[in-house]
Amino acid sequence: MGLIKAAASAVSSTLKDQWKEYIKCDDLGNDILMKRVSTPNGIISKDSAIQVSPGQIAIIFENGKVLDATAEEGIYTFDQSASPSFFAGQFGGVFKEMWTRFTYNGGTNKEQAVFYINGKEIMDNKFGTPAPVPFQDWSHPIPNQMTGAMSPLRVDVKCFGKYTFKIADPAAFMSKIAGTAEEYKKDDLCDQMRSEVIGAFQNVLNELGNSSHKVPVLELPSSTDEIKKTMDEKVFDQPIRDRGINLVGFVVESVTLDEESNKKIDNYELSSNSFMQQGTLTGAYAQAVQDAAKNEGGAANGFMGVGMMNMASGGVMGGVVNSNQANQTNQGATQNYDPYQNNNKTTTNNESSSNKFCANCGSQSSGGNFCTNCGTKL
Repeated sequence: MGLIKAAASAVSSTLKDQWKEYIKCDDLGNDILMKRVSTPNGIISKDSAIQVSPGQIAIIFENGKVLDATAEEGIYTFDQSASPSFFAGQFGGVFKEMWTRFTYNGGTNKEQAVFYINGKEIMDNKFGTPAPVPFQDWSHPIPNQMTGAMSPLRVDVKCFGKYTFKIADPAAFMSKIAGTAEEYKKDDLCDQMRSEVIGAFQNVLNELGNSSHKVPVLELPSSTDEIKKTMDEKVFDQPIRDRGINLVGFVVESVTLDEESNKKIDNYELSSNSFMQQGTLTGAYAQAVQDAAKNEGGAANGFMGVGMMNMASGGVMGGVVNSNQANQTNQGATQNYDPYQNNNKTTTNNESSSNKFCANCGSQSSGGNFCTNCGTKL
């Protein structure tokens, strides 16, 4: 029992009248994955015509076993005396295995029918993470002052997007989920499949956030190719493949951070900017001190300029001077910097804010309003 492909001219010629039945399936669209079509009496007579449209896979069953199958579009004549033709294209091996092995766990269909399977790419399947997913964001690294190593900032994200899929193994699809149903729709599968897609995507996020990839959290929507490549290489979608379905396209449309993660990044940016500004002012102060020492007009004018710079910086450099002086006198200063919490603290063992420098001779005075060396008012 097999299919014989009819000549193209037979469709419009008088040969069409010789076919006892004409079996076809309307376009399956984007929502129907499989549909069963048969004759009124459930028997496909010899010399009946079977039409296979583009994007369709036709599998002929009799009493629960495969008689023939094809994924090649065209008009076929059903001949019970012929051997299976398997005009299968890319599914040749699959169809031959179905023909020799396929049964519904011992059950029988007790009649002949053509099961049309949707072979097109099924579009517009939405997914979204129901709860925030942890992600290691290397675009905001946190330094470890003890070891010098960098660690990623942990954030929680919600992702939304779409995916497409295609039935790649009709035998697995029918035996695992569709069976011999009159009609099997995408809605019958989408809830379970969406959960498995989200699970696979979470594994991909863990992979992209590790030290090998270091994909910035806000660049995930533009990392479509890397996401799909990682999913294929690690086979994170294995449960979906086991049902004869392959994910074809995967697009992340939006990534949003939860409120706590937004605060972390804001604090990180504020702390980083504050730290960089302080470092810039410290460098400028050091240069000013060197220029003052080289000033031909005397150190007084140079150090007066340094004092004005300290006033302009809101007293920041005063703290730096005192810290440097304290280091010189073994009274130590420890800088604690934590960009994650936005806390910048300076602690000293012995506060030196009472020390003053003479603008005339540069001598240090531990107290009073006049220089003990030259008598100039401090």
